[in-house]
Amino acid sequence: MSSPSVTPARIPGGRYLVWEYLVRCWRRYLVSSLAEAVGTPLLYLLALGVGLGTLIDSGPDPQALGGVDYVDYIAPALLVAAAVQVGMGESSYPAYSRFKWTRVFWGITATPVTPAQVCEGELLFIATRMLAGSSLYYLVLLAFGAAGGASGLLMIPIGALTGLACAVWVLALGAWMRSEGGAFNVVFRFVLIPMTLFSGSFFPITEIPLAIRWLAWLSPLWHGNELARGAALGGLEFWPAVGHLVYVIALLAAGYLVARHRYRVRLIV
Repeated sequence: MSSPSVTPARIPGGRYLVWEYLVRCWRRYLVSSLAEAVGTPLLYLLALGVGLGTLIDSGPDPQALGGVDYVDYIAPALLVAAAVQVGMGESSYPAYSRFKWTRVFWGITATPVTPAQVCEGELLFIATRMLAGSSLYYLVLLAFGAAGGASGLLMIPIGALTGLACAVWVLALGAWMRSEGGAFNVVFRFVLIPMTLFSGSFFPITEIPLAIRWLAWLSPLWHGNELARGAALGGLEFWPAVGHLVYVIALLAAGYLVARHRYRVRLIV
């Protein structure tokens, strides 16, 4: 007669053990990732903020962007967009590889660390990467004089929060997939790029035809842009700010529940 199986006790703080493992792995490419976090905003600000911005600022309607220079207008949105790109990038192939190719997650859950803790550890690591990258991005904006006042520091957590609200859904997709990861290319091409271009990052969404403007309203990046721009430049009223924040948090909470469930299903079966 076989003895009944015993489920090992859940390790308190298992999510932090997963986070620590991922941070230790990150050390191998830490310098290159942080260099990219500095180089990317520098190139964007020079090309768009200074180059294209010179033409826009000298245009016929100086009040088109609320009377602010173009570099100041796009700077908060660039920080948030960069956080979203880092979050979605880290939650795609790198996270999926731990299911599909290296199978690290299977080894972790052979211990008392649970699938839910693996998911939470991944999210903590992605948040760490976004906070580090957004902090460096902020320093570049500060050097350009485009970081706003003291409240401009809020762009850093706003960027990380918006990035997490997108990353959790990519984590859920990776836990659901069984293919070689081609679905991520579809997400990057048909979700990430259009979201970056048409969420009020480079021009107000009032320039988008009303018939499709609702797509921008659904974009978490637009809500993050409005919050970050309001923090840096001011002018964002209380209730609109609450609405933007509630939307992003609700999207994050829903995605977290879905991703947590998918990790449990994938790693238990």
